Amino acid sequence: MTTPPVCSYEGSDYQSSFWEKGGRAYEDACEAIALKKLLPKSGKHLLELGAGAGRNTPRYQGYDKITLLDYSRTQLEQAKLRLGDSDRYRFVAADVYRLPFVEGAFDGATMIRVLHHMADPLAALRQVRHVLSSNAIFILEYSNKHHLNSMLRYLFRKQDWSPYTHDAVEYLPLNFDFHPSAIRKHMQDAGFSIDRTITVSHFRLAFLKRVIPTGLLAFLDSLAGLTGNFWQLTPSVFTRSTTLALEKNAPVFRKNTFSFYKCPACQTALEDTPPMLKCGKCGQTYPVVDGIYDFRLDVK
Repeated sequence: MTTPPVCSYEGSDYQSSFWEKGGRAYEDACEAIALKKLLPKSGKHLLELGAGAGRNTPRYQGYDKITLLDYSRTQLEQAKLRLGDSDRYRFVAADVYRLPFVEGAFDGATMIRVLHHMADPLAALRQVRHVLSSNAIFILEYSNKHHLNSMLRYLFRKQDWSPYTHDAVEYLPLNFDFHPSAIRKHMQDAGFSIDRTITVSHFRLAFLKRVIPTGLLAFLDSLAGLTGNFWQLTPSVFTRSTTLALEKNAPVFRKNTFSFYKCPACQTALEDTPPMLKCGKCGQTYPVVDGIYDFRLDVK
């Protein structure tokens, strides 16, 4: 099965260089507030897509279990160091386009700062829908091409692409901005109903972040974000959705034992047998090393 290319953060110090040392305290605080508003009070099992080094994971307090998924094994290793050993967490290296979970395995999912790396966002969103149960909650963040700065740059001919067209713009390799209308259409086509939208990072300007305390600026941002259901003019947008009913939506059982994983190569349910999972149909093997399940088909 051919899938779009994947943006890998393997070996990256992204958590340190971008978040901790990159002057992103304001953006991090804004995201924390948005998640607090959108997350349900409780849930059973959350899938964190593009979990990276686990920056947001501690914010999902209402869920009994959390599965952290990232294409980069080194990012997951950093997340394990951050979170510690706990039965509450699972760590999975996998491709979003080929998720290694059976249908309906989760009752919640988040995808924060990930969709902007997706060359085929609809295919990725359909994969997410497939592994969510009925009435599950999905929180998505996406990069918005239709924000005020891009409009001004386009007006003064500082950029070639239009912020008003619905097609995605690839401003760097595997880095995409999307129009809100296009995202709404993708979400509907993938089987989601958007319940709420919050706009984030209204004040992403260096001089404002220097002169106004982070907490105050994030609070003002959260007030401005209340208009997100009506218009989206910021570079970052959060949505909360529920899953729409599909024809089939039941977990896979084998030998009276719940099968959580499936083979991303042939879609067959897998027995959870670390340190190696083997598909009984196609023979593909998936190692489990230091508690990290590796389902990447192209990294063997």
